[in-house]
Amino acid sequence: MEKSRIEYVLKKIEEQTSNAVEEQEKILENILKRNAETDYLNKFLHGQTDKQLFKKYVPVVTYEDIKSYIDRVIDGEPPNILTTEPIIEFILSSGTSGGEPKYVLSTAECSQKRASIPMLMEAVIHKHIEGLDKGKGMYLLFSNLDFDTPSGLKARMFSSSYLSSPTFKTTVCKYATTPIEIILSLNKPQSMYCQLLIGLIRRHEVLRIGTIFASTFPNCIKFLQDHWKDICSDIRTGHLSDLITEQDCRTPMSSFLLEPNSELADLLEPIFENESWEGIITKLWPKAKYIDAIVTEACFGINMEPLNKPWDVSYTFLPNMAYFEFIPVDKESPQKAQKLHFNGVSNEESIEKLENGNAQIVDLVDVKIGQCYEVVVTTLAGLYRYRVGDILKVTGFHNKSPKFQFVERQNVALSIDRDKTSEADLSKAIKAAEIELEARGFLLTAYSSFADTWSIPGRYVLFWELKLRDSNIDQLKLDSNTMEQCCRRVEESLDFTYKLFRKMNLIGPLEIRVVKFGAFDELMNFCVSRGAAPLQYKTPCCLKIKEAIEILDSRVVGKFFSNGNLA
Repeated sequence: MEKSRIEYVLKKIEEQTSNAVEEQEKILENILKRNAETDYLNKFLHGQTDKQLFKKYVPVVTYEDIKSYIDRVIDGEPPNILTTEPIIEFILSSGTSGGEPKYVLSTAECSQKRASIPMLMEAVIHKHIEGLDKGKGMYLLFSNLDFDTPSGLKARMFSSSYLSSPTFKTTVCKYATTPIEIILSLNKPQSMYCQLLIGLIRRHEVLRIGTIFASTFPNCIKFLQDHWKDICSDIRTGHLSDLITEQDCRTPMSSFLLEPNSELADLLEPIFENESWEGIITKLWPKAKYIDAIVTEACFGINMEPLNKPWDVSYTFLPNMAYFEFIPVDKESPQKAQKLHFNGVSNEESIEKLENGNAQIVDLVDVKIGQCYEVVVTTLAGLYRYRVGDILKVTGFHNKSPKFQFVERQNVALSIDRDKTSEADLSKAIKAAEIELEARGFLLTAYSSFADTWSIPGRYVLFWELKLRDSNIDQLKLDSNTMEQCCRRVEESLDFTYKLFRKMNLIGPLEIRVVKFGAFDELMNFCVSRGAAPLQYKTPCCLKIKEAIEILDSRVVGKFFSNGNLA
């Protein structure tokens, strides 16, 4: 990225975040003027474009509230249902939280804004890390098959939309190690094989490594564990494996496998053969400076301090991306949790108040440091006061625009009685138990959970996938005392309500079921078969679907329970 371009992009970020109020007013005014006559907005505003009327009468909604409108667009009904702008495609959500993907309308303007995010992030990274223009980026990128809808428009994942955008082809491809033909191949295993092979051949050019979504990266490392012998053989012989049959992969590879390279193969094989793969990235790509991936909030904001520790990362919201509102959430007192009520569907004044107070939904610039909020967005592509479902915590401001840390997904919780354990609460409790595992050389590689309401009394059940820290051996000898102590550590870290109900025997002892290695891959395959996006897939924290629970349950190798009474 040229220095002048970096300076220009950084200047634009500073201008937008310094004028957050004006940017937010402008984008909402633009949205309302364009779409006041749509079927949806006209129902509430009758052609008016006033901001206060919008906040008074247009309801705060979930996907289920507007699904019928989106379905009409998918079915090819005439325009002006949700937006007056031409719809160019449908973007599919990952489908991880709800089990099935959601359809999000996309316009040319929205697509351009989404595609600009990597460019903004690129400028920020160049500000903090020098010399990136001296080498390449090994970006492990994969395209998904899109499909036609009755409207004639394509439905595709965000990753596929981005990879087909002009922005990607004119910017990222310039410094990527892999030719675009391989990236766009629809045969993911063969594409992954070739991308990793090229990355190893060009290992001393690689200054950064990344994927579009963070969840893809460990999958690539697992793939490398399974296929490194074939990859090293290709390098040693200078011949691409016959297992690679796709021409969009084979043809470009001829530019990289020019001759046998036994010296490189001899260097790589001892690294791969090591029983421990700890630190494998820096061993394979010694000049790599950082790993780049989308973790959360990528289309709302960016990490302005990329060198911060992971637990210190916050995302600065970009006020020109959408119109943002925020529902206050009480995360400090779960047993007194406050709930919002909305009745904006009528012609009467929409009530937006907390059950135990009068706190209003607040605008972007009015959020308070330390407070948690649920995000509500109004977009250029037909979402109006839409509850995203993410709970965020304000950590500060970049100029006039707030910075947020991701806390959890809304409504993802375990509950047996009146207890309510959120995703964040469960994650914190499991981290406390990991201390016991790490002291004995184990790593927790994946977990999920469900509320076992069939047992009397009901109990929390955790599925854990474990491996030895310094070994790639999958079979483990599990010590019952250690695992029972892990159960207890989790319970002791849960909230007051849970522990009270455990003492009252309204909740049974927590159970950990250890599954054999690879069980969570089968869970992912199941979720993908139901429509989840493979490249955006994140292991669900809590399982609600019976078939998903049965997949993990059929691969259990050990069951352990918390023993004794909680203090």
